[in-house]
Amino acid sequence: MSRLLKSTGAVGAATLISRVLGFVREAVYAGFMGVGPVADAFYYAYSIPNLFRRLLGEGALTAAFIPIFKEREKTAGEAVMWDSARAVFSALLLLCGAVVVVAMIGLTGVLAWIPLGGQAELIVRLMRLMFPYLLFVCMTAVFIGILNARGHFFMPALGASLLNVVMIAAVFLIAPGFGSHLDSQVFGLAVGVLLAGLVQAVFQYPALHREGFRFRWVNPIGNPTVKEVIQRMAPATLGVAAYQFNVVLTQTLAVNEAKNIVSAFNYAVRLMELPQGVVGVSLATYLLAELSGLAAEKKFPEFRAALREGLMQLVFINTLATVLLLVLAEPMIRLLFQHGKFTAEDTFLSAQALWMLAPGLLAFSLNSIYSRAFYALGDTKTPMRISVVCLAVNVVLAFFLIPLFRQAGMGLANTVSAVLNTALLVFALRRKLPKFTYEGLSSTVLVLGSAGLLAGVLAWGWSVAGQHWWGVERYWARGLTVFGAIGVASGAYFGVCWWRGLTPAREMVRLVRSRVGRGKLRAES
Repeated sequence: MSRLLKSTGAVGAATLISRVLGFVREAVYAGFMGVGPVADAFYYAYSIPNLFRRLLGEGALTAAFIPIFKEREKTAGEAVMWDSARAVFSALLLLCGAVVVVAMIGLTGVLAWIPLGGQAELIVRLMRLMFPYLLFVCMTAVFIGILNARGHFFMPALGASLLNVVMIAAVFLIAPGFGSHLDSQVFGLAVGVLLAGLVQAVFQYPALHREGFRFRWVNPIGNPTVKEVIQRMAPATLGVAAYQFNVVLTQTLAVNEAKNIVSAFNYAVRLMELPQGVVGVSLATYLLAELSGLAAEKKFPEFRAALREGLMQLVFINTLATVLLLVLAEPMIRLLFQHGKFTAEDTFLSAQALWMLAPGLLAFSLNSIYSRAFYALGDTKTPMRISVVCLAVNVVLAFFLIPLFRQAGMGLANTVSAVLNTALLVFALRRKLPKFTYEGLSSTVLVLGSAGLLAGVLAWGWSVAGQHWWGVERYWARGLTVFGAIGVASGAYFGVCWWRGLTPAREMVRLVRSRVGRGKLRAES
């Protein structure tokens, strides 16, 4: 049984817990805020510190730092490795601290000197309150990157669950203390975001301490490791910056076009993030550390084999996920979010976005895997250049599609640009790794396509029958419709793939059997 599947399963299990709690959080938010101007303001304001988080913490920094960290471990020993980590962490604290201070001063100046009023003022005030979140999550990103590089995946990924728990608690414990109206209570959610970021960072440190990390300030100015990280990080940062600029620009277009678009789209994205996070992000997290180690040791046949296996596992799982999201978009959103201030009309609006996003799920996840392959080889420029081109395409598409199709237009623009990104990454990888092949791909795609079609038909049939027999008003009826359809469709899909002898299906069955077998042995002993 492959080490990739075991390690990815650990990350996936922790990510699944986090995503389920994320759904609970979004369901609580949906009932609390619904779809409207206040929800749009909160999600828009929250996206700005997230922009800098991904720019300075996740993505670009970890993609540049982990291969260097692994190279120091393999060639220079642990003492040099930990000194490198301390230097990079010191640089991150210095940079993020400066960004937070400048942003807080700038936003305070905007509120003091520019008359805004209405939704615009609410956005700026929420943004100012949430901006220090950037510092906490950037610290967390570096901690998790180091732990992943040291072979720890489950507990670091589990930290996101704590973040969701704190944000959920804020709705009930903090928001009521900010008044009786939604436009004031929403500041309680912003406070919850800050506390959640702090808790997540603190949660990671004990494991890091056990591994041998002891923080002390290392002057990052002129440090050779920091210089090397910056050199590798610069192209990836441009790519991430382009992506985040794209997010902000498209959301600005949506906010100015009509109310409800941003929040309706956000709920659809949350559903997309379940399979993307559990499978795509989990695989990418494991593969960056694994491929970086293989590249550092010049084990390129093993590098190609690990990458091929990761791609096959991703396509196998996410083909089913794509089918289920397409067929069950409206029933899923109704089950998860339709209560309180979230109406049946809001369900339909979010389902429209999900129908356009779901076909791009496989491309979104493949982009993460292919990009990690380039990062592990020390190439951050190629994914950046491709990303910038595709994001420019996304902005142009969003400009024309949002006025026509609102949140569905946002989804369609994202899907088209993601598919283009995948195609360009595949082409670039063939040039960089000419010996890399897709053995058995055509026959595998044929099996997955037929299994996915059968799963889609069965899920659709169960959904239509369930809504007809049980209705959609009661939660048990909604749950029976959704989970029954998922169960029937998944059983058929895995059955066909097992029958046709697909390796990913056989590997998963072996993994389940080994877990069950160990569980029985423990029980008997």
